[in-house]
Amino acid sequence: MAEQTTGTGPLSDLRVVEMGQLLAGPFCGQLFADFGAEVIKVEAPGIGDPMREWGQKDAGTALWWPVVARNKKSVEIDAREPDGQALIRDLVARSDVLIENFRPGTLERWGLGYEALAALNPGLVMIRVSGYGQTGPYAHKAGYGSIGEAMGGMRYVVGDPSTPPSRSGISIGDTLAATFACLGGMMAIHARARTGRGQVVDSAIYEAVLAVMESLVTDYDRTGYIRERTGAILPRIAPSNVYPTRDGIFVLIAANMDSVFKRLAAAMGRPELADDPRFATHTARGENQAELDATVSAWTGALGREELGRLLDDHGVPRGDIYRAPEMLEDAHFKARQAIVDVLHPQLGTLKMQNVAPRLSETPGAVRTPGPALGQHNAEVLRDLLGLDAARLEALAGRGVVGAAPPARTAAA
Repeated sequence: MAEQTTGTGPLSDLRVVEMGQLLAGPFCGQLFADFGAEVIKVEAPGIGDPMREWGQKDAGTALWWPVVARNKKSVEIDAREPDGQALIRDLVARSDVLIENFRPGTLERWGLGYEALAALNPGLVMIRVSGYGQTGPYAHKAGYGSIGEAMGGMRYVVGDPSTPPSRSGISIGDTLAATFACLGGMMAIHARARTGRGQVVDSAIYEAVLAVMESLVTDYDRTGYIRERTGAILPRIAPSNVYPTRDGIFVLIAANMDSVFKRLAAAMGRPELADDPRFATHTARGENQAELDATVSAWTGALGREELGRLLDDHGVPRGDIYRAPEMLEDAHFKARQAIVDVLHPQLGTLKMQNVAPRLSETPGAVRTPGPALGQHNAEVLRDLLGLDAARLEALAGRGVVGAAPPARTAAA
């Protein structure tokens, strides 16, 4: 079971303030928190992040929230109120990083733009995630992850050619932008060590998607080639596809390199295929992709999944089953590497969720706590960190600027 401790990872010397909501900003915060940073999530009093209500639920509790908000602290501050803005400025002055994913211009309207905050904290790294970035003619347009996936080129190439452009099945635009944002944040922190100054990290969702689109733009620029939807295959890369088995389970086989295809041909009991002019080279296999896939499918379809897997493994042919959550939970490799961990939730008991990635040999990250209750750390942040006394807290809470006034510290605490 994941141990609930304070952060001890490589980022344990950083304090991060997370503003914004939904996925793009919060996933960036999750990455920082996974590796030990103190991540203080600022949420609207009594409302909180909509992710607290999204997705599947158990006993009324949304199951996405414990994952995306894991290892974080929650404090309720109304950023639309002047007194709330003053608290945020005070908090940022004590922090290393601010993450936000509002529409560009929102923080500036609240007096929380980079210039204002950097005047208080010159070393501040402000991470800004948005649909279109902080500049340009589209900057102030609303933009969700799905829009970034569409404009960045991903939606057009995902799916079967017989269907309209498809979703990948996860919110990949948001998480890509968040991952690039976290990477940019760490670069900025590295630069700060030399200059002493922070800077703005501008992560646009459409640009994050564009960044992983391989040679899509260059192909068109030089040859006029436009990538199309191709389903499970990569055109002219063969054999690399999902193939059927006798028991109705599909297996992905990737044997497109010359040496690997020779091993596949041997596994099939047809070593002569590796010398067949139709299949002997990478180019030839690409030109005869459909015929080769049909040949491989006829062979795999006559075998059960386990028998096929043993044959491919014995011959050193890359293969993988198409996993869902049940298969992940039963897989011996997942268990050996603790790719999925147990995390204790105060209401739901033990929850299973993915572990931290990547793995560091000396200063690994860890899942310490599930997503916090709304305002769970009001006392720790408002009273202990910012130094607000009981009367001030009560007055702000009475006006809805912060969450309910935390109880007085007991002698035991």
